Amino acid sequence: MPELPEVETVRRGLDKWVSGRRIATVEVLHPRAIRRHLPGSAHFADVLAGRRVGAVMRRGKYLWLPLDDEDALIGHLGMSGQLLLRPVAAPPETHLRVRFTFDDDGPELRFVDQRTFGGLSVSAGGAVLPAELAHIALDPVDSLFVDDAFVEAMRRRRTEVKRALLDQTLISGVGNIYADEALWRASLHGARDTSRLTRPAVRRLLEHVRDVLNEAIGQGGTSFDALYVDVNGESGYFDRSLNAYGREGLPCKRCGTPIRREAFMNRSSFSCPKCQPRPRRIL
Repeated sequence: MPELPEVETVRRGLDKWVSGRRIATVEVLHPRAIRRHLPGSAHFADVLAGRRVGAVMRRGKYLWLPLDDEDALIGHLGMSGQLLLRPVAAPPETHLRVRFTFDDDGPELRFVDQRTFGGLSVSAGGAVLPAELAHIALDPVDSLFVDDAFVEAMRRRRTEVKRALLDQTLISGVGNIYADEALWRASLHGARDTSRLTRPAVRRLLEHVRDVLNEAIGQGGTSFDALYVDVNGESGYFDRSLNAYGREGLPCKRCGTPIRREAFMNRSSFSCPKCQPRPRRIL
C-alpha cells in the first residue's frame, strides 16, 4: 500500500498539473471506485462538473482537492490506486475507474485501480480539512507536527513500538516499509514496549522516521512493482536505499548479520538480529 512518500509524490504532481483548472466532465466507469460517495455516480459527476480545483492537500495517506464551492474531492490510493495525467486521446487503461476532463482541453485526470481498494468521494464543506479525515493524526513532515506531544503520547501507550508507528491516530503516513527502515536506523526492535522507551529514545526514533520519509519523498517513493507510479506513470526508486525491508537473508549494511523476517500483523517485519535484538520477556 502506498505510504506517505508515495502519496506526497502524487500530491505534488497533482498540485503542479491540476491546481487552478476547472473540471468539465466526470465519468465513473466502476461504481466501486466511488463507493464512499453514498449519493452515487450521477451525483458524484454532477457535483464536480464546473468546479475549479485549488491547491492539493494531504493528511497521512489521504489526498484531497479543495474545490471553489468549499467542498473537496478526497482520494485514497488503497493498494493499487493511481492518479494519472493523460492526453485526452490516450487509450483507456485496463483498470480505468474514473475519468476527469477539464475545460482547458489539457491532459485529463484518470483514477486507475486494479484491485479497487482505493476510492474517491466528495466531502461537503471539506476544502480546509474534510471531516472524514479529521481523526487522522498529523505526520512528522507536517510543519504543525509537535514533537514533544508525540513523545509523551507514545510513552503513554502500552503497546509495541512498531504498532504505535502504524497507529494513524498517533502519527500518520507511516506504514510497514518505513517503520522497518526507521527502526533499523534507531537500532530498535519493533516489539519494544513504548512505555519503557526513554524520551531521548523516542526523539531519536522520530528523527529517523522523519529522515526516512524525507529521503523517500526525494526519491519519488518506493516502487516494488508497476502498481505504484506518480502522476506521469514513473516509478520511485527508494527501494535501492532500503536497509531492512524486503532484505531477508541479505547482510545488514551496518554489521553484516543476515536480515531476518518475522511475522507481524498478517505482514512481515524485517530487522537485524544483532543490531535490533528482540526485547526480553518480562515475567
